[in-house]
Amino acid sequence: MPPHTDDLHARFLALDAFLLAHQHLWKPRPFTHRHLPWEAQHPELSTWLRQRSLEQAETAHNHPERLDAPQPFVEIANQSKALSEVDALPTHPLNAVSSRLSVDVPGRKWQQIEAFAKSLSFRSTPTHWLDWCAGKGHLGRRLAHGGQALTCLEYDEQLVQAGQQLSAKLGIHAMHLHQNVMAADAASRLASHQTPVALHACGDLHVRLMQLASDARCQHMAIAPCCYNRIDSHQYQPLSAEGLASRLTLSLDDLGLPLSETVTAGARVRRQRDTSMARRLAFDLLQRQLRGIDDYLPTPSLPSAWLDKPFADYCRDLAELKHLPAPTDSNWPELEAAGWQRLAQVRNLELVRNLFRRPLELWLILDRALYLQQRNYDVRIGTFCDSHITPRNLLILAELKPHNSGVLPCG
Repeated sequence: MPPHTDDLHARFLALDAFLLAHQHLWKPRPFTHRHLPWEAQHPELSTWLRQRSLEQAETAHNHPERLDAPQPFVEIANQSKALSEVDALPTHPLNAVSSRLSVDVPGRKWQQIEAFAKSLSFRSTPTHWLDWCAGKGHLGRRLAHGGQALTCLEYDEQLVQAGQQLSAKLGIHAMHLHQNVMAADAASRLASHQTPVALHACGDLHVRLMQLASDARCQHMAIAPCCYNRIDSHQYQPLSAEGLASRLTLSLDDLGLPLSETVTAGARVRRQRDTSMARRLAFDLLQRQLRGIDDYLPTPSLPSAWLDKPFADYCRDLAELKHLPAPTDSNWPELEAAGWQRLAQVRNLELVRNLFRRPLELWLILDRALYLQQRNYDVRIGTFCDSHITPRNLLILAELKPHNSGVLPCG
């Protein structure tokens, strides 16, 4: 299958076969397993990864496909890369706007908004934008600068009020409405003349938009999905005919895999994250001893202040929180060092799982694209920005069939 084929169906089936064939490699999480099932099958790869440092794992994190690791790593990396290739969507220049429009918007978020707007092109020019899960409506205002109508739907009343004040201050005519988009009455907010847009609406929220917008026969829509694991059900509910026919079942843990790629954080944030994970991994070794059961025990999210506790107090307090016997006579420095060693091993073993991040995300995107295609939409998918601006850079553009005129840029 050519990597740039426009046949969404063929791409989905190829990804589906790849993910199914290798699910024993990407479903088990190194964080919860002391030994992964696949390590016995591939001892050379396992040993090679386990001997690497935490710094080496960090260097390879965002591009594991570049790592010259023992087989089957390189072979799978090459397959992953070929199956994951997605073209950037064509872009068009945007009309310049006042810098006041980006006030109060973090720099990276404004870059995402600009890139999203540049990538929108439809056969007819939208006349009424609908910003879904709009927050303060920054995206909608950027799109409606040419005088189009704008409706912003948002669940947080404070954001609704702040957005309305911003729009008024900037002279943009917009309706900011308080709306739970998951509620039954959300359907009444959509009409065929509107163009819904969603930049990083999570899980059920963007799926709900696709369902309601296609029910309303909206002429166009543009959706950049995010947080596929933010769903009400315990496992993924496929949308398309192909997704429903697949033998692949996806848990919430599985759905979190595409989100594990991170844009570089500051040194303090990285150190805090690493310390938290190293302590959890050390406690995991301890709890297995305390319970006499060699299985992972989930622990709750803890306030960052817990990291200021001495390591021994951290473990004692967490054991009490989980109703475990009080640890006694532990060699705390040795246990803490074991946690850091495990963290290095976990991060390196995760590089195998990370080869499946993009294929799984593309599988999920194609399930959405095929769903809209099966609801009588022409659908295009592509990237709208570089991954350093956001790793969630896949955009679905859909427009209702049939139209025969040329494609017009929007904005």
